[in-house]
Amino acid sequence: MKINLSIHYDTTFGQTICVCGSWKSLGNWEVSNAARLSYEKNGRWSLSLDVAEDLQDLEYKYLLVEEDGRYSWEWGDVRSVKVGGYDVPVIHLHDQWRAPASHERVMFNSCFRDVLMRPDMGLKGDHANAQSCVEFRIAVPRIGPGLQICVVGNQEGLGDWKKGEPLLLGCGDDFPVWSGSVDRGALSFPVTYKYGIYDPRKGAVVGVEEGDERRIESRSDDDAEGRVVQTDESFRFPQGDWKGAGVAVPVFSLRSEKSAGIGDFGDLMDFVGWAGEVGMKMVQVLPLNDTIATHGWLDSYPYKSISVMALHPMYLNVHLLGELRDKKLRDGLLAELEALNAARHVQYPDVHRVKSRYFKCIFDQEGDRVLKSAAYKAFFAKNRDWLIPYAAYSYLRDKERTSDFREWGKYSTYDESAIGRLCSAKSEAWDDIAIHLFLQFHLDKQLRAVTEYARKNGIVLKGDIPIGISPNSVEAWTEPHLFHLDAQAGAPPDDLAVKGQNWGFPTYNWEAMAKEDYAWWKRRLRHMGSYFDAYRIDHILGFFRIWEIPCDSVDGVLGHFNAALPLSVEEIERFGISFDEDRMAKPYIREHLLRDLFGDATESVKSEFLEQSDSGHYRMKGPFDSQVKVNRHFLDGIEEEELSDGDRRIRDGLFALMANVLFVQTGENEWAPRITLHLTSSYAELDEATRGQLDALYVHFFYERHDDFWYQKALEKLPSIISASDMLVCGEDLGMVPGCVAPVMEQLDILSLEIQRMPKDPNVKYADPANAPYLSVCTTSTHDMPTIRGWWELERDSMRTFFSDELGNQGDPPYFAEPWVCSQMISQHLRSPAMWTVFPIQDLLAMDGDLRWDETHEEQINEPSNVRHRWKYRMHQSIEALKGATDFNAMLRAMIDDAGRNAAY
Repeated sequence: MKINLSIHYDTTFGQTICVCGSWKSLGNWEVSNAARLSYEKNGRWSLSLDVAEDLQDLEYKYLLVEEDGRYSWEWGDVRSVKVGGYDVPVIHLHDQWRAPASHERVMFNSCFRDVLMRPDMGLKGDHANAQSCVEFRIAVPRIGPGLQICVVGNQEGLGDWKKGEPLLLGCGDDFPVWSGSVDRGALSFPVTYKYGIYDPRKGAVVGVEEGDERRIESRSDDDAEGRVVQTDESFRFPQGDWKGAGVAVPVFSLRSEKSAGIGDFGDLMDFVGWAGEVGMKMVQVLPLNDTIATHGWLDSYPYKSISVMALHPMYLNVHLLGELRDKKLRDGLLAELEALNAARHVQYPDVHRVKSRYFKCIFDQEGDRVLKSAAYKAFFAKNRDWLIPYAAYSYLRDKERTSDFREWGKYSTYDESAIGRLCSAKSEAWDDIAIHLFLQFHLDKQLRAVTEYARKNGIVLKGDIPIGISPNSVEAWTEPHLFHLDAQAGAPPDDLAVKGQNWGFPTYNWEAMAKEDYAWWKRRLRHMGSYFDAYRIDHILGFFRIWEIPCDSVDGVLGHFNAALPLSVEEIERFGISFDEDRMAKPYIREHLLRDLFGDATESVKSEFLEQSDSGHYRMKGPFDSQVKVNRHFLDGIEEEELSDGDRRIRDGLFALMANVLFVQTGENEWAPRITLHLTSSYAELDEATRGQLDALYVHFFYERHDDFWYQKALEKLPSIISASDMLVCGEDLGMVPGCVAPVMEQLDILSLEIQRMPKDPNVKYADPANAPYLSVCTTSTHDMPTIRGWWELERDSMRTFFSDELGNQGDPPYFAEPWVCSQMISQHLRSPAMWTVFPIQDLLAMDGDLRWDETHEEQINEPSNVRHRWKYRMHQSIEALKGATDFNAMLRAMIDDAGRNAAY
């Protein structure tokens, strides 16, 4: 049998089109043996193959080969065509080079393909009875349930341009590919046609693609004896780009009449149901991983997980675990949980304590039965690689009363065989280990139920991937070679945290990860894809460079970028700066600076913490020569919130003195300008000429020197990592964003984050939602900032300009952000061109005077500048009450519908 391939591509001189595939004549997927096509004319390339009669399916893909041997594949998955079973001498494969625009490419991920646009698989296409036919094929993921693709054209078999019945295309397991065929003898060439959308319920074509007619030219007489497979690309939607709306809420913040002091997966399912009722297409949550390290408030921080795979037990719905048979015990525990559920905020330590008791009791009652079940055994077999280390870590953390595995004696260094023995059913510790396996099984079961419910109802669940891990975590214990455990990750100063942020995470050893082909990240993403169809990469800038802070620092200002191109002394001096290490790289502590910092305590501070140097200036005494040492001194035996105002002033003043430098050292003769050095007194007391030279160096280092370098660093990692799943990828690209970030995100179809009050254009005060790029998530607020009401009250002096220039109002702005003002902001964002507008639940409720909470500033979820912040925000009303708010729900749905964010396709 003969197969003729042809494809159109306008090459330049020296370029060649090749095809590589599963047949020996196509190289058996060895690029070096790929078959070269012959150029005909007008951009048409072709190749004729003789193949075995018993060949059933042909898989192949085209590539463009440069004159020097470099090559690039066409976009998309491998092409697959059924060639067996046809009694024809020749099959003609007429293809088009696949290079869809970015707004088309994103439609092929699971967010759209499996959730939002999944068609009814029972819709069949029309197929010719004759062996000799023309088959039309096109990949169209963007189509709603109950609809199907069709072909209309200038032939009777194609509906004669909608005068008759169109050719209906069907899809199956290979969705989003649609196909249907018509008898070759019933066509006269040339064939002109377009693809359309057909509604079987109406029995009519409800839409036809825009643009020029597609065309199949006349063929030779031999073609009449064969089968033609016409594969087209890019359905041209006449209504423009698809857009959707969503809502963001931490699971712990959900409240229902049935929950137990904290939101859980049962509440999440109910909340997803509400979101669907009002026209939302996405529900976004914060990280759900286990963070239990201290059994206290510090564990409320959802971005510092002890495992990137395990889910947090706090999110278990106790009622779905089963009923305790001991009535007295059951009633007592449920009464405690009911009391906690009535609290205004999440009382994290108390909820953890009571729910943990419930878990232990239900495990004692049901554990043996569950661990013997087929469902559990299947779960364990699939997840054994991470379950065993996690369960052992959790057991040892509690046994040793510390999450720091370095203090675990013989288990301080991970030994797979020793941990295997510890986690054996014959081990004395088995019951205390097995409970963690039991809980993870139920967590998986409950979250999968939410996922299935959301997918069935066309709601995308969007997860969140933290950029870091805890230094005391399963991963740091089991795979320490993948991390720099002697460094801390954070973020440079910005409007949300003027001293920068120190997250306390180890940084990644990217070189070690690359040697393993980023397997750690790929496992993590594949696991996440079990529950989510979209995810947010927290601090995507970390894949370009991370803000690395020395382990002896508390504030973020003494950090530096890694990877980076450090400066040598010689380079610094080429900017006209006479580099003096003592003056510029050591704390600038002078007598006249001390009183402003310490007031009446100046003399005692000098006596206890400072000593004079040979030059008569001051330096920190040895026991206090780092921020960590000073912090340890002041927090000895107490918590941060117990620190007196006076001691806090002294401690923070000492922090400021140690950060009063112009350069930080990153290696041998390797230096970086200190971030925001122009705010230091060390800078202010330089002569004007030196300040100008430092300014030039600063701009060069932070805004010019690294763009190409960081661009390459990101492309070394991100393509391989994100290819591990087909979830929709969204990046949190806020903060000090280098110019190379946007091009990489565009190239990889990663959606950006656009926030009105954090414009990326330095020349404007507010970003106009109308200017948001299509591939973006546009929002009013994030968990790291005040809600729109809180922002309005904090920034009252600038609200007049915002009220008039951004919202288009006249007169004075109201003192508070009244519901009608909040509605204007929400509506403004809904009408943005961004693919997604996702709003915090607090900002949506702000539109209703009856639903919104009077305690405006209690609604802010996180304060980035406070590493010990308690994550405790909980919705003021229950999900039941929210579902019953008929007027609000009708208003919200109407706003979403009017903005075109609830369309079927």
